[in-house]
Amino acid sequence: MKREYKFYGHLEFKNVSRISVSHLYNLRKSNTYRGMTRRFSKTRPAVSSIGERAKPDPKGQPGYIRLWRDYIRLDTVHQGDPSGYKGVCHINAVDEIVQWEILASVERISEAYLVPVLGSMLFQFPFVIHGFHSDSGSEFVNHIVARLLNKLLIRFTKSRPRHTNDNGLVETKNGSVVRKNLGYSYIPQACAELLNGYNQD
Repeated sequence: MKREYKFYGHLEFKNVSRISVSHLYNLRKSNTYRGMTRRFSKTRPAVSSIGERAKPDPKGQPGYIRLWRDYIRLDTVHQGDPSGYKGVCHINAVDEIVQWEILASVERISEAYLVPVLGSMLFQFPFVIHGFHSDSGSEFVNHIVARLLNKLLIRFTKSRPRHTNDNGLVETKNGSVVRKNLGYSYIPQACAELLNGYNQD
């Protein structure tokens, strides 16, 4: 602004050229300045056609599980993260009605580790599984898991946005069962197989 006035002779910059740098910072803190410079844009959700957004509805029957979290409710629980090294990950599946719970552990959350464990978990339940409910995490909402559930004729639903109670059951089990037995300390990924033996026993 000083150059506009002094070197180029633009008189409209005469007053502005005398403003101190510290006063410019004061002006930048004003609501008027912030109102002109701030821009907000709404988050655009990624739409996935896999699974159905619905409230779990077991109709008083076992076989509906919730995972994570006859609906099995499903959830994942991480076991420590010291120095950037992820610990073993637990998958918790709970039946909605009889509260039957199956816990499994995997080295990493990826299809290669997850799908074989999910298949074995479903067959450990002592009743036919009719429904499978999970959160919207990509570890569960993917084509490989969807194919597995379709093959077994299991209805796949996922949590609805802004309905935190959809997975409240399995979240409480994470604290009262998983953390109570295994704690919060770091467990290396290599221990997943040993933990699965412990979980099944």
